[in-house]
Amino acid sequence: MELSAVEPMSALTLQGSAIPASDDPYRALYVHLPFCASRCAYCDFTTEAVPASDERIDRYVEGLVRAVRAATREGLLGTVETVYIGGGTPTHIGLRRLVSLIYTLSLSLLLTPDTEFTLEANPESLSPQLARDVFALGVTRFSLGVQSFDDAELRALGRPHDARTAHAAIDAARERCENVSVDLMCGIPCQTKRSWDRTLDAVLAHDVSHVSVYPLTLEEGTPMAKAVCLGSVASPDEDLQAQMMLAASARLEAAGLTRYEVASYARPAAHCRHNKAYWTGLPYLGIGAGAVSMRMAGGMRERLLDGSVQERLSPLEADVEDLMLGMRLREGVASLRVREVSARLPQLSAAFDELVSLGLVMRDNDRLCVTERGWLLGNEVFARIWSCVTVQ
Repeated sequence: MELSAVEPMSALTLQGSAIPASDDPYRALYVHLPFCASRCAYCDFTTEAVPASDERIDRYVEGLVRAVRAATREGLLGTVETVYIGGGTPTHIGLRRLVSLIYTLSLSLLLTPDTEFTLEANPESLSPQLARDVFALGVTRFSLGVQSFDDAELRALGRPHDARTAHAAIDAARERCENVSVDLMCGIPCQTKRSWDRTLDAVLAHDVSHVSVYPLTLEEGTPMAKAVCLGSVASPDEDLQAQMMLAASARLEAAGLTRYEVASYARPAAHCRHNKAYWTGLPYLGIGAGAVSMRMAGGMRERLLDGSVQERLSPLEADVEDLMLGMRLREGVASLRVREVSARLPQLSAAFDELVSLGLVMRDNDRLCVTERGWLLGNEVFARIWSCVTVQ
């Protein structure tokens, strides 16, 4: 989820807004826990550094429990197929609070062996006992924010763990759960091609089922962005980041982790279904401070934040958005679907033709898919498609 930065203390307040209903049933549920041991230098998510002993976390979790129960009473959770508890650092709040929240979710949802239930975790707060207990309650997937296996790079990011802790956390997650994902970041200050290769070596040695690779981006107002402006930290080298992304693609694909989304590699049965719900236009419900929901209302696609509509798309705009987001996925979009939408928006067909001529998109039988160059220049692909509705 892309979330906005917040002022100190604001994330500790869980708004009492009504849970939004949707004309189409919700298929995915996101629950946000906005607490961390410390805020990383690059982070602009809705999070705050709060001691794990702070009783305000108790009040927030109690609010989440009430919100989940309210959504259950409204009949909004019966069709949910994926659950994702994210943050922040959900594991920072401790086992007792997590058990309370996950137990409530287990009573409120129709959890089946096919339900994907992801818990985000940071290495410093994922113990073997916590991993075992939440797995027993229904968590089927762990997503670990490792970022790097180099201690100097972790310090540059402001991460509260070191490489040894990261290795131990992956082992703890894999002890009970086969579906473990690791996030990695390239373009970190002081990172080199050699250190990036060592990080790739380390993650492959754990034989995890899913790896996400992100280039470091400078978000306005973050400590790292300010340090770059002051000249005390070098700006990320985009050419070096591209080389690292290509190296990651080659290494991970060779190890059997297939790139199925612009930033994600996985074994065939380990694609993140929750994230794919976002890219394929399925309605999702967000609960918690800063959590975004997407619903259908009166034929319009709406995104809501804390119960308030932030964006409203017409049916045509929603169709173009589906095509744009579909280009994040390896399979791309159906050529027939592009032609159908182009009948109402002629410039869309021209935009795809241009992307093909630029080598960013290719025609593959009856589908349009991004090329290797298109993976690297994804923002240009998305912008050219979306501009078809913004310049009408």
